[in-house]
Amino acid sequence: MKKLFLYITLSFSLFAFAQNEQLAQYYYDKGDFEKAKISYEELLENLPQNTQYFLRTIDCYQQLQQFFIAEKAILDRLDKYKQGNLLVELGYNYQLQKNDAKAKIYYEQALDRIKKNPNEVYGISNSFERKVLLEYALKAYQTATELEANFNFNYQIGLLYGQLGNQEMMINTFLNEAYANPQNSIQIQNQLSRFIVDEGDANFSEILRKALIIRAQKNQDLFWNHYLSWFYTQQKEFEKAFIQEKAIYKRDPESLSNIVNLGQLAIEEDNQEAAKEILGFVLENTKDLELLIQANSYLIKMKIEKAQEKEYAAINTELEGLLKQFEISPFTLSLQLIQAHFVAFNLKKPEEGKAIVKKALELQLNDYEVAQAKMELADILLYEEKFNQALIYYSQIELDLKNDIVAHEASLKAAKTSYFKTDFIWALKQFKELKSANTQLIANDALEYFLLINDNTVADSTQTALKQFAKGDYLLYQNRNQEAVAQFQTILKNYKGQEIEAVTLLRLGEIYEKLGDFTLALSQYQNIIDKHSDCIYIDEALYFSAEVYNKKLQQPEKAKPLYEKIIFSHEDSIYFVEARKKFRQLRGDKNL
Repeated sequence: MKKLFLYITLSFSLFAFAQNEQLAQYYYDKGDFEKAKISYEELLENLPQNTQYFLRTIDCYQQLQQFFIAEKAILDRLDKYKQGNLLVELGYNYQLQKNDAKAKIYYEQALDRIKKNPNEVYGISNSFERKVLLEYALKAYQTATELEANFNFNYQIGLLYGQLGNQEMMINTFLNEAYANPQNSIQIQNQLSRFIVDEGDANFSEILRKALIIRAQKNQDLFWNHYLSWFYTQQKEFEKAFIQEKAIYKRDPESLSNIVNLGQLAIEEDNQEAAKEILGFVLENTKDLELLIQANSYLIKMKIEKAQEKEYAAINTELEGLLKQFEISPFTLSLQLIQAHFVAFNLKKPEEGKAIVKKALELQLNDYEVAQAKMELADILLYEEKFNQALIYYSQIELDLKNDIVAHEASLKAAKTSYFKTDFIWALKQFKELKSANTQLIANDALEYFLLINDNTVADSTQTALKQFAKGDYLLYQNRNQEAVAQFQTILKNYKGQEIEAVTLLRLGEIYEKLGDFTLALSQYQNIIDKHSDCIYIDEALYFSAEVYNKKLQQPEKAKPLYEKIIFSHEDSIYFVEARKKFRQLRGDKNL
């Protein structure tokens, strides 16, 4: 009983303590520093060694301009614990009082502590960084590394140079560290990429490019070719990245997998010419069955994506030839599923498509391969309007590969199936859950459909227009583009001025783009820009228009103001980063 009583008492004490901490945090976040101060003082009294409570208490004193009380508390703690970071806190307390000379004395004392004991760098540099005293933080790291050869703070130093705006030193520090410790290369590339995309000014990419080229010229190590390939890929300059990859391959012909991946990226960015050249090189230089099938799969899918109906027979013959050449086996599953999809959706022979998939499912496949085959089978069943059968297969994939990206894809397709059959209540519930999916593409897609259903249900409780729109989307899914155009045009005619109009114009624009009628596509987008400037599709209309002018019509001067409009009026758009990058490119900046 004594043990039970002690356990209950302890549990209650911990619960009460956690509640007090939450209350202190609440007051602090709210800006009620008087109440936060009292709460943190109580917490600190119970746990005097807790650094976080102490720093929050000091911060509250300073917010309340009780600088003398803050100074006394810091001095008492310094006398008791002898921690060098408290000298930074003391100096900052003077800095807040505009006494920069006194502040500098304590900052220099903190740096002197590192000279006497380099291990103090961790607490002191952290304090400088938290106070945004970046020059002192940099000096702290540099002082420690000069004294202790085993210390490596290159990553932290590189970040500080970046924050201080010294791009050349940031790049040099990062590149030197990446070469010396290749295991840190990915982390460094992530930081460099962030500066290229999010924070870099007009010169950043050019400085980085020159630094990489100089290193590649001075040092023949393939490491720098890999880095240049990465850099050009970031810039979507796939032809230049390919030059680096070929140089790597000539000296190390063991693997072509990086080149295959580069080809895939070029396809995703709709750079067909680069993709053909890259994947053609793979086909000419390998006998590896997996790579041959992978490269051929990408190339044939690219052909199908852009093909006109008159080209279908030739593509079908090519697919049959590839499967005859490489034979039916688990290795050629990707080609078999491409053929099944092409036969069902393009040649309009779903029974033949299903037969190909069912034959594939008889092979010795692993769980992921089975899921891929079932996904294609479900897609074809959905094409045939066999909604419930399709849902069964999507559900099987969700159960077999829980929490995997393939399962999330199956969930998205199941939600779209419910949408196509106009079961909007269930579809809305599924799309709502998928909005927070780990995969950005799935989350964005789910959000789009969630907003579509939600907005048009609020505007029209009978969902009459939404049902007509879902029918149009289903025709698109079945690759019946002309019928879909007629359906969406009917919606525009019957529901003019209603909520559904803007998204219908967007859909029509996308279809006309796919069919290669760019003038008609632009007219739909322009209609949104002119008449629906406050709708949620305005940023898409602007970006899609800009892309047509820039990529399809080669009229960059018409694209530039559209990208600019996104930058200055739609900062929250998912197209913001790309729009800014392309605007800078068209403006003539070196930072691409």
